[in-house]
Amino acid sequence: MLMEADLPEDLEALRAFALEQSRKLADVMAAKGEADAEIERLQSIVDAFMRHRFGARSEQLDPDQLQLGLEDVETALGQARAARDAAIGKPSSDRPRKANRGSLPAHLERIEQVVDVEEVDGIRACPCCGGALHQIGEDVAERLDVVPITFRVLVTRRPRYGCRSCESAIVQAPAPARIVEGGIPTEALIAQVLVAKYADHLPLYRQAQIYARQGIQLDRSTLADWVGRAAWYLRPLRDHILERLRRSERLFADETTAPVLDPGRGRTKTGQLWAYARDDRPWGGDTPPMVAYVYAADRKGERAEAHLGDFAGILQVDGYGGYTALAKRRQQIVLAFCWAHVRRKFYELADNSPVAIEVLQRIAALYKIEDEVRGASAEQRQQIRHERSRVIIDDLRIYLETKNRQVSAKAKLGEAIRYALTRWAGLSRFLDDGRVDLDSNAVERSIRPLALNRKNALFAGSDEGGDNWAVIATLIENCKLSGINPHTWLAQTLEKLASGHPANSVGELMPWTAVA
Repeated sequence: MLMEADLPEDLEALRAFALEQSRKLADVMAAKGEADAEIERLQSIVDAFMRHRFGARSEQLDPDQLQLGLEDVETALGQARAARDAAIGKPSSDRPRKANRGSLPAHLERIEQVVDVEEVDGIRACPCCGGALHQIGEDVAERLDVVPITFRVLVTRRPRYGCRSCESAIVQAPAPARIVEGGIPTEALIAQVLVAKYADHLPLYRQAQIYARQGIQLDRSTLADWVGRAAWYLRPLRDHILERLRRSERLFADETTAPVLDPGRGRTKTGQLWAYARDDRPWGGDTPPMVAYVYAADRKGERAEAHLGDFAGILQVDGYGGYTALAKRRQQIVLAFCWAHVRRKFYELADNSPVAIEVLQRIAALYKIEDEVRGASAEQRQQIRHERSRVIIDDLRIYLETKNRQVSAKAKLGEAIRYALTRWAGLSRFLDDGRVDLDSNAVERSIRPLALNRKNALFAGSDEGGDNWAVIATLIENCKLSGINPHTWLAQTLEKLASGHPANSVGELMPWTAVA
């Protein structure tokens, strides 16, 4: 801050000083103008990304591509703001529109840091008159700090005792049971490795690199051994979830590819990760949402039949023909199809087809009704659908049948129309049962983390590795569905399993039984 005492007393010197300050101000304003222009340009890019994220489905980008692009642009935006702040000499008061600067939960430890006026001869003196200062208030600012991951060594001592009377007995408390007997990891550390790999999509070799920066040398193979041992203990829990799903009246099913190394051919083969899910929350059901993943070496329809066991009820799926064949073999399974998949068929043609646009508008009307009934009881949903959705469905079928006779069977539009018409019974299933959803997005949301992990891990090392992947991912995803911390739950559960928790009581360990 410029004080009166800093000004020159000579008039010419004062003029020269004023000119110099004027030039500096001009330079600052020019730099600020350039920074503001760059901020405006970058903000417009961010706004465009956000339109793709929250706008109409017709203009949305792939979520992974969106996140990567948005991160880079927002990083550049932060750099531009820093340049502007440096030019004007102080932080700018304006903040990006609707910016989330983060929250500071009350449970976090507070470390007090006092930044005070320097004392001279034991007093805080006024810079103007030298008089003593007295406190009239304070400014308090909170910032989020971090202590880098801290490792510690738990030392377990087990004293041995001998009897002086008989001199034959030696007494010692038994060693605590461990997941890795004779190994160095605690169950909490194993849980950390599992969460980092299967929830945060961090491959084991990268985790080993992180530990090495802390001076802890752990081979990737060692971490893999821990993961495998944990998977062996956790497998009954996944199987329990799958069994509970089999007893449901309605399920979602989906599958995604899982590249697996095929050493015999020196390349990868394509395995499959199947997902089976239940979510009764849209109609107010009181059963907890859950999902189970199962690995299979291929996509044959027989795989789903084996996974589902004696399941009898409504299975909501995409258009994969294996499910149709399954329903023909198993009369107790009734298929409900997904309107989101129908919509995608016509969305691909919307740029050049008025028919596709018309179909999309009618499907949008169905989704608008679903938005209104979400959370209502099954009875209310069925009634409203009967009154409002049925007429849309009936009219749409007549419209598609008419266009099907007019459009070439070889055309993409003809394929999209036949895709819908050949599955019409399953697409109409939601009209007669308020517990059935309009689409299978519930299971698609659950299977998305597997796809992201696949992008980062590239491939599984074997069929067994794919199966372990399915086991651990099942439990982590159920933690997410139950709103609990997967690391905390895994650490506690592994400790219980290592201590010999009864195999017939694994239901007591389920994530939805834990307190959030």
